[in-house]
Amino acid sequence: MAHLLVVESWVGSMSRLLPRAIRENGHEFTFLTRDLHHYLRSAPEGTAHPLLAARHVITADTNDTAALLPLVERLHAVLGFDGVVTSCDYYLPTVGRIAGHLGLPGPSPEAVENACQKDATRHVLADAGVPGPRFAVHEEWADIAGAAREIGYPLVVKPIDLCAGMFVRRVDNEEQLAAAVSALADFPVNARGQRRAPVVLLEEMLDGPEVSVETVSHAGTVHVVGVTDKSIGGAPAFIETGHMFPAALTAADTEAAEQTALTALKALDLTDGVVAHTEIKLTADGPRVVEVNPRPAGNRITELIRHVTGIDLAAAFVDVALGRAPDLRRTETGLRSAAVGFLVPHTAGTLESLEGGPLRDAPDVLEVQLAEPGKQVKAAGSNNEYLGHIMAGDPEGTGARDRVEALLAEVRSGLVIR
Repeated sequence: MAHLLVVESWVGSMSRLLPRAIRENGHEFTFLTRDLHHYLRSAPEGTAHPLLAARHVITADTNDTAALLPLVERLHAVLGFDGVVTSCDYYLPTVGRIAGHLGLPGPSPEAVENACQKDATRHVLADAGVPGPRFAVHEEWADIAGAAREIGYPLVVKPIDLCAGMFVRRVDNEEQLAAAVSALADFPVNARGQRRAPVVLLEEMLDGPEVSVETVSHAGTVHVVGVTDKSIGGAPAFIETGHMFPAALTAADTEAAEQTALTALKALDLTDGVVAHTEIKLTADGPRVVEVNPRPAGNRITELIRHVTGIDLAAAFVDVALGRAPDLRRTETGLRSAAVGFLVPHTAGTLESLEGGPLRDAPDVLEVQLAEPGKQVKAAGSNNEYLGHIMAGDPEGTGARDRVEALLAEVRSGLVIR
């Protein structure tokens, strides 16, 4: 039995998959958080959040890494941790620092920090010759506007340290650029109380479809699990409206995406102790790296993979955090593809009706999760405002996405927001 330290988490699916993976592999964990109520609020009424079923639940200021390291060192002397993990992007650098400080398995803290800061990722990949968009990073408006003119419109404005597509916007002119920069400046602290860097990342607008390459790294070898496709909506925002695994690509495009991801992971030194989700644009000029995320894919992609291949990326995440070889053997599941589609609200108001109950009994449906009437809704500007999702599989081929889109169309026909 191993003992893991879990430092914070998202409150979505991985916050449930991770405790299950730890428990089912015969291990235990201690949960460290600065705010227990954050997890209590996210649990269904009358139940406890799975993370709070840890052997120990300890509160500490997880945003103060300098103070946290000596505290964790004292805890380690008493409790004996074998690995440390988080599923929350905002605490991946903290976990990297803890692992390095305690001598636990994992990539170097510098590698994790470079992957988590979008500007640092761009610089490392550019220095290594890994293909990506033209970019610039600035803080002052005059520099931002000048760089935008040099790159050329349309372009993409990004924060360097937020997640879920927050404040990522396409801009077509200087007026839109000013509005995007202003909106970002009005959000100086992230959802976990961490102060943001006041800089803006500008990137060349890339053409072509976007995919992600899911990988597991152990002992210097990066194992490719597969490629997932992505659908985007909500312009000028970039909202993920759905995914399918495996992506319906040609063999050549699949190979190109995989090789680009492997090159990026090697450049960032993420070849040991990492489950990664690398986003790639398949442009007319070849694959270009969008982002490298040193944690398992979100938005139900981990579950799509499990339904198709039998591979449990949450369990692999636990294994590599313990310095152990992950089990990546594929098993027959009866499905050739699986897809998820998200219900994205385009107007604000109160959710009056949303019909989806009978869909749970429809053929090949794997999951249905929809918001309850009465929910306060705001028009989506990121991946944080979904009203639910539908997941379905296809036992014959790559038709899972079409199946999900047909089911979502039924749900949308009964959606009323007033």
